Amino acid sequence: MNFAQADALNEAIRAIGIRHRALSVAALAPFGIHPGHKLILLELETAGPSTQAQLAAASGYEPPTITLSVRQLEEAGLVVRRPSRTDRRATVVELSAQGRALLPTVKAAWRRVAERTVAGLTSITVDELTDALADLAASLTAVDVPGTDVPRYLPSSH
Repeated sequence: MNFAQADALNEAIRAIGIRHRALSVAALAPFGIHPGHKLILLELETAGPSTQAQLAAASGYEPPTITLSVRQLEEAGLVVRRPSRTDRRATVVELSAQGRALLPTVKAAWRRVAERTVAGLTSITVDELTDALADLAASLTAVDVPGTDVPRYLPSSH
């Protein structure tokens, strides 16, 4: 790959990331949540009550980020936190009734983000794009840390 190809690819990926993030933020803001919150809510829906450590592992977020996000979700009435019955150091998080009731609306908004994201596709199908992006994400699970010969492993995407 020459520099022009590399630059075009990197800029396209950067632009997609910026624009998709803006769409995501705008779609979820009316519900008082942002894309990171959506990930936590969906994880709780799938996994059920989870410790903050489990949420950090599932999301790829650092524990301090999970702590802040869970606090924000609790203040919004979307989750409930309680001490773990088996580990005094752990906090268990679960969806509140309000959080559970909001999920269908959040999922509908997230579908609209996806539909808008691919609305201009003409050369490939959504399934082909999804497969290509999954391949790309899988190829980025390890990155070289500048100045070392040791890769740093990135969390998988959700």
